[in-house]
Amino acid sequence: NMLRLEHAWTPNIDRLARDGVMLTQHLAAASVCTPSRAAFLTGRYPLRSGMVSSNGYRVLQWTGVSGGLPTNETTFAKILKDRGYATGLIGKWHLGLNCESSNDHCHHPLNHGFDHFYGMPFSMMGDCIRWELSEKRAGMERKLNVCFQIMALAALTLTAGKLTHLTSGSWTPVIWSTMAAMLLFTTSYFLGALIVHADCFLMRNHTITEQPMHFPRTTSLILKEVSSFIQRNKQTPFLLFVSFLHVHTPLITTEKFRGKSVHGLYGDNTEEMDWMLGKILDTLDTEGLTNSTLVYFTSDHGGSLESRLRNNQYGGSNGIYKGGKGMGGWEGGIRVPGIFRWPGVLPVGRVIHEPTSLMDVFPTVVQLGGGEVPQDRVIDGRDMLPLLLGTAQHWDHEFLRHYCENFLHAARWHQRDGGRLWKVHYTTPVFHPYGAGACYGRGVCPCFGDQVAHHDPPLLFDLSRDPSEAHALTPDTEPAFYRVMDTISRAVEEHRRTLGPVPMQLDALGNIWKPWLQPCCGPFPLCWCDRENGQA
Repeated sequence: NMLRLEHAWTPNIDRLARDGVMLTQHLAAASVCTPSRAAFLTGRYPLRSGMVSSNGYRVLQWTGVSGGLPTNETTFAKILKDRGYATGLIGKWHLGLNCESSNDHCHHPLNHGFDHFYGMPFSMMGDCIRWELSEKRAGMERKLNVCFQIMALAALTLTAGKLTHLTSGSWTPVIWSTMAAMLLFTTSYFLGALIVHADCFLMRNHTITEQPMHFPRTTSLILKEVSSFIQRNKQTPFLLFVSFLHVHTPLITTEKFRGKSVHGLYGDNTEEMDWMLGKILDTLDTEGLTNSTLVYFTSDHGGSLESRLRNNQYGGSNGIYKGGKGMGGWEGGIRVPGIFRWPGVLPVGRVIHEPTSLMDVFPTVVQLGGGEVPQDRVIDGRDMLPLLLGTAQHWDHEFLRHYCENFLHAARWHQRDGGRLWKVHYTTPVFHPYGAGACYGRGVCPCFGDQVAHHDPPLLFDLSRDPSEAHALTPDTEPAFYRVMDTISRAVEEHRRTLGPVPMQLDALGNIWKPWLQPCCGPFPLCWCDRENGQA
């Protein structure tokens, strides 16, 4: 997830980069996970599939919601499955589960081209271990406590009125307000446990195997599942998407790696993920599959700067790049690692500085697998193979757009003649406190409203000379200012004309918890089972 490597001990990732092709300008299509993953799997901006919102819901909020990757979207897994590939997803999904009932599985990975799924249908989060850094529990508890206080005060006031004969009538309002206050208090008290059971569980295909998760064994279970999938399918072509639960807060790390890194818990978690990658690469070696397997390593967005508690930074570092997770246009939230390794096919040690996108994986993988890119919809990705092989020096992405929810925040232009890389920001978040580099105290930077700044004229940066986006150019300091603005503006307008109306999957109706959609292993709401006992 939120990966940034800064002098961490990552020998396996380093080895992968040395033995393959490294992309220094690899870009996510969104700065948060749900829309970024949708774009990665479909090769399309998340706005095209409706995997965005317009009201501040940046990702899917619960497992028991009706929003998710629409069934009419085509993933690269679906195309390769149709070409005879065994397809598997192990790890995080976070693209929806059900539509109308708790087991219709309309958004499930198995309904999007994967033969096999094992992992979390939702996402790792601080609430899974009732961590102090909470995504939703703390805010919900505050609201419930306020409502409890109001109802308790109402009950006391009505009771006092009855006892002093200041009010007449029945005791029914007193009884109802008292019961409401007790219900609100009980819900607030047990909310943490309810969230853990509702969202933090493991599934194998359509069956819940562990609810809630037992985290000390999760890493070993995932590695065992990866090894099993590879061994089962080593005689046939296969596509395996290992979607690490690392390095997302709350940075759950096994005892073996805790306290090992000089970079604290985030470093520990990163080093454990690197070790997991090494185990997967070792399995390919053991099964004799290394030379016939294309391995791709990336992240879905940048480090979360707001995941800071007192003096501890739990969300990683984005190095020289400005901003981070949740910020629509700043490089820190969208520039991610990109490594491809295919021994004997891809050149060893090649470094590519051309802008590339996670959306490019779709057409690259589809065409390598002998499939055809769909012609009935706009595919925003481009086949990377010529660039990876070195037969093409320049890339097809002359322009890329950077959205925050459904709002266009920024765009970039790779100017072929002269090799300059321009970046325009139309909207940027207002950092808090003043002078900070993030929205501290707010969980995540907003996409709209009074906490963003709209720039007229837009901010202009030359990333080829200023990758940190530290010095905005002006007509006085850049002679090409107006020509660059006009060129990008026309490209944005041309792109806008290709967008059609689609239902927004992350807006309120599709993104609020519905009890009838909640997957439950056992009688609701006491959802509990452990079918993994003794398996790791």
